[in-house]
Amino acid sequence: MSISSVLNPVKGIPITLSLIIINVILFGAMVLTGVNIMAPDNESLLAWGANFRPLTLDGEYWRLLSSCFLHIGILHLAMNMYALLYIGFLLEPLLGKTRFTTAYLLTGLLASLNSLWWHELTVSAGASGAVFGMYGVFLALLTTNLIEKTTRKDLLSSIGIFVAYNLLFGLKDGIDNAAHLGGLISGLVLGYAFTPGLLNPASRLLKYLVSAGLIMIALITIFFVINMIPNTMAIYQKNMETFGTNESMALEVFSLPENTPKEKILNQISTRGLYYWQENIRLLQENEKMELSAEIQRRNKILIRYCELRIKTYNLIFKTVEEDTDRYQDSLKFYNIQLENILKELETEN
Repeated sequence: MSISSVLNPVKGIPITLSLIIINVILFGAMVLTGVNIMAPDNESLLAWGANFRPLTLDGEYWRLLSSCFLHIGILHLAMNMYALLYIGFLLEPLLGKTRFTTAYLLTGLLASLNSLWWHELTVSAGASGAVFGMYGVFLALLTTNLIEKTTRKDLLSSIGIFVAYNLLFGLKDGIDNAAHLGGLISGLVLGYAFTPGLLNPASRLLKYLVSAGLIMIALITIFFVINMIPNTMAIYQKNMETFGTNESMALEVFSLPENTPKEKILNQISTRGLYYWQENIRLLQENEKMELSAEIQRRNKILIRYCELRIKTYNLIFKTVEEDTDRYQDSLKFYNIQLENILKELETEN
């Protein structure tokens, strides 16, 4: 293959342009709905399909793909689309529409998967994982005899420097290098997988068999890896939602009318109040077994103390009602002061 056929493709780049148009239209739609053009917040990104482990692993698997077409500001979009246009001019005429589309989508999915594996609470978005994937495909092809030697040497050095620079730049905070590496490595694999078919362009069967096989392997990989990733934050969030519901039901005892019969009050304290505080301690103990951040674990311990104090106050209230006495008032005041301090501590943490 000559340098002119690589640098001056005659077949055009319809898939590349289509991908750029989709990315631009999606970003335009986001902006028109009020999303910040320079720095969208996480809430907006999640609403539009960003990749986020607690949501993606909770059944929203489509985020692996949708996040590849979503961008975190216009500068992010511009840089990725420029890189996509450049590699598209070089690579799409070489691969053809089918292989190019397959490579872009699969490397994008696998880049998102790698990001999901590495980042527990990172909101990830952008085409850069797929773009790195296409550069990976091209780097693989540049190490074969598919392109003539002189052209191969020049392109290999320039593309290699570009990839290395961007990976080093990706070490900065706020950049999802896990997606970049996932895309690059999967792109290299796909590039070598495509090589036999590209060396035998007359074999259409080989072309489609390889593409179909790669799709199957990628989907199976995604399935198994997703089932291996612990979704601790989603479990934690569900536990805390249950904690809030239990707390509300436990506190209902304080909403009983003044003329409520003694037996009913005692029943409410034991079967609802004490029961739900004990359930909340069980939930918090489940949280302690999970790999959560130090900050969350510290908050978890505070909440355990909170529930234990609630149980102590409910036991004293139960005795007060049962014995019809005021002898426990000082102890109740002491525990209530401790509860107020814990609630203030929790408010400060939020």
